[in-house]
Formats: sequence, structure tokens, C-alpha cells
Amino acid sequence: MSISTTTEPSVTITTPLRCLVVDDDPMSVQIVRTCIGNTPFLEASAACSSAIEAAELLRTQAFDVLFLDVEMPLMSGLDLLRTLPDPPQVVLITSSQSYAVQAFEFAVADYLLKPLSYPRFLQAAQKVLETINAQRAAPAEADLLPTGGAEFTFVKVDNRLVRVDFADVFFVEALGDYVHLVTSRSKLIVYSTMRAIEEKFPPQRFVRVHRSFIINIGYVQALEDNSLLLKDKYIPIGQTYMRGLLQRLNKL
Repeated sequence: MSISTTTEPSVTITTPLRCLVVDDDPMSVQIVRTCIGNTPFLEASAACSSAIEAAELLRTQAFDVLFLDVEMPLMSGLDLLRTLPDPPQVVLITSSQSYAVQAFEFAVADYLLKPLSYPRFLQAAQKVLETINAQRAAPAEADLLPTGGAEFTFVKVDNRLVRVDFADVFFVEALGDYVHLVTSRSKLIVYSTMRAIEEKFPPQRFVRVHRSFIINIGYVQALEDNSLLLKDKYIPIGQTYMRGLLQRLNKL
């Protein structure tokens, strides 16, 4: 595979992002490692030939980026994601477009098709870098202003600070580098992370049910299989969040 030279993107990180490559095809692993090696802000820290091996490695080591094949024996890449409560940034790499919808459900950073080209890889890497930079800068930017024990907070929308009453929030949905706050009065797009929402929204009222959704348990109407009905909208429930949700609902 030929590697073309590309202008290096501007970065704010001081050390390369640690990458884990997971693919049962040795040639594919080598191609991804070559792409990483040609990207200054990435570092090929480890590689695994199976999702099972990767699950153990992710349990014991910290990585910033996971380059993950989907179709692998015994345990697929998507199966692996279902076992991770707090995965790193994920770039799925597969030979089929058929997993795109499921990839969206896991809020992966990007979805690359084989055969892999370096320009497309670099585009995905840049997207990951921008997301990580934004997450690391989020506390300093104070997109969500804490209000102690108050029943409201202020969120930064464009150039305005908008008051949001916690009791009015139905759910929060991840939207790339932003979050979507759906309330009884409006729908707000806020530059923030799901982790910041979890930290600053009252835990007695809100619970995370999916990598892409945090819900107000006071508005739950029904639980059906792997989804819940909340104000006439069905919200998916991630497998790793099901037990915690059931425990919270049992306390109501």
C-alpha cells in the first residue's frame, strides 16, 4: 500500500494518542499499523488478533483510540463494544457497509471500509483527534456551568447562556462533538460531552442507559425488551447499562 504525504493537522496534544489495533487478518493489522506510523499524533501501542484478546487488554491498559475490525470469529467487534462500559474513541474497519447502522448506535468516531486508503484513514484520525482535544478542553471552557445543589443549570448555546431546569429535561443524546438536550420547552444543541453531563446533572434524577443516551427516570413510561418508552420516544438500552437501569427503576 502506498502512503501519500499530507499536511500535518494542527494539534494540541503533547504526546501521541495510544492506539490499539484489533483484526484477525495479519495483513489488515499491518496496513493499519503502517497508517498509524505515518500519522505523527498517533502511536501503535498494541495489536490483537481477536476481540477476546482485546477485551482483556482493554481491561488492564488504557488506550485513546481503538481501530476495530467487525467480522471476527467467536466474538465480533460489535460484541466487544457491548462489553466495554467506557470505551476509547472507536474507528470501525470492515469490508461491509451493512454494519453502518449498528456503528451509529455505538456512536463510533468513524467507519472505514476495506481496502483502506491512507487519506481516508487520516480523515478519521483527524476526527478522533478533534474529539479528544475538545473533551480535554471541555472543563476549562465551562460549557455546562455547575450550580451546586440547585434544580437548574446554564448551558452554552452559540453565544448565549440558556437556563435549563433539570425537571424539564426528558433526555440527553450524544451528537458527535455535541449533546442534544431535549426538554419540555425546547431542543438545545450544546457543545459538551456525555461525561460532563453525567458529572453535572443530578444522579438521583438522571441515569445513563446507552453510550448515546442519558434519560430522566421521572419520565420513563415503560420498559420493553432492550428499549424504554419515554415521552412517546423509544430509547435504546445498552447491554452494559441494563443492570444499573433496572436497579434504579426498582427504587422508584
